[in-house]
Amino acid sequence: MLSFLLCIVALILGYALYGAFVDRVFSPDPNRVTPAISKTDGVDFIPLPTWKVFMIQFLNIAGTGPIFGAIMGAKFGPASYLWIVLGCIFAGAVHDYFVGMLSLRHGGAGLPELVGSYLGNGTRKVMLVFSVVLLLLVGTVFVYSPALILGDMAGDGSRAAIMLWVGIIFIYYIVATLLPIDKIIGKIYPVFAIALLFMAAALMVCLFIKWPSLPEIWDGLQNRGPSIGLKGQPIFPCLFITIACGAISGFHATQSPLMARCLKNEKLGRPVFYGSMITEGLVALIWAAVSSYFFFDGGAAEVGSDLGAAAPTVVTKVSQSWLGILGGILAVLGVVAAPITSGDTAFRSARLIIADFVKVDQKPVHNRLMVGIPLFVAASALLWFNVANADGFNIIWRYFGWANQTLATFALWTATVYLVKNKKGSWYLLTLLPAAFMSAVCLTFICIDKTGFHLPASINLSLGFGTFLAALALFFCWHRKVCK
Repeated sequence: MLSFLLCIVALILGYALYGAFVDRVFSPDPNRVTPAISKTDGVDFIPLPTWKVFMIQFLNIAGTGPIFGAIMGAKFGPASYLWIVLGCIFAGAVHDYFVGMLSLRHGGAGLPELVGSYLGNGTRKVMLVFSVVLLLLVGTVFVYSPALILGDMAGDGSRAAIMLWVGIIFIYYIVATLLPIDKIIGKIYPVFAIALLFMAAALMVCLFIKWPSLPEIWDGLQNRGPSIGLKGQPIFPCLFITIACGAISGFHATQSPLMARCLKNEKLGRPVFYGSMITEGLVALIWAAVSSYFFFDGGAAEVGSDLGAAAPTVVTKVSQSWLGILGGILAVLGVVAAPITSGDTAFRSARLIIADFVKVDQKPVHNRLMVGIPLFVAASALLWFNVANADGFNIIWRYFGWANQTLATFALWTATVYLVKNKKGSWYLLTLLPAAFMSAVCLTFICIDKTGFHLPASINLSLGFGTFLAALALFFCWHRKVCK
């Protein structure tokens, strides 16, 4: 438990100290008019209260990511604590902050437009396709997974029942994606965000009361997963793909521009963008500690489960056992409502990214339909793949995990080029080092994982270190040419 407490303190200090430093490097201008004011359209560009923007941003980027990812990542052992803390402070929060602030400076532009501004038009087109595909994967995963859970909860896990729930959720997605952001998202998201935070806080209190004997960081950072069925997955790079939303996630780069279109002042960027990521890290850390108890200190037997339980089962069992009826309600919100809320903003982001690319004004409803309908048709095809293939969900999820971190890598490189071109001195190191590290993670993962080239896992460290050095070398070659 001492490692857990130290990590909690580190995240809070990370926001107070490193977050303030990053904010000072960027230098937000409180007198600059934000897109929410200059481009108000009553649909996507709408000034909202700061507390509401924070809650929406938090739920947009969180969903079940910091819960499911932390649960699966906890199997690796206390190394998961370090990745959540260091990844969140030095990579994830920096990533979210720079994307959000650059979107503010570029009129609320989405990620592909930002990438194009700094990495070139060719990369912009690649990012357009990459972003839309990722968002479709997110939307599909977050339709199917809550539908499975709702079918089981209703006592009918048949394919017909699951497809009924898929249809209901899909209809909600269409409505929420097309309506102005303040009509549904602005009203119900803060409620779900509060529920998610309350559940995390209640579980932390339970941890303090139980004070379980958890593996500590100084006990060793070796992979503890093989003892509980996690085989063939080295900590590097698999841990860094498994725990994404609780440390760094490219999906966030598609969500921050949504709230950049609702902020009233640039000075609010640090609490909204950097602060939301730190808050998500705290949630992930709590669930990592809870899961460590579940997997390594008898917690599974205590709550009437087993070590092979899937992440949604861990959430439900722990919440109901530790928090009673209230816990059951919160578990439903966590494993059902949270992914649904991430799914609808995924489709919304995809609509806006495409609209920006083809220059279609989204204020008229028929224009929203013109962009939105093809997205939902494509998502329907992915849903059919999910249903028609026994392992369809797992296949889509694995590709989503890799694509998610690859997108984050491009966002970090974009921020790095911005810092160089805006003559911020050597502070480009703030984003360069995590960009090079994530490049190594993504390339190594796709090379050794069975969803990629399935090369021998023994080459992971040499390949990762080589990629890291190559990324730095290529950057400094470019930097020398640009700064002559």
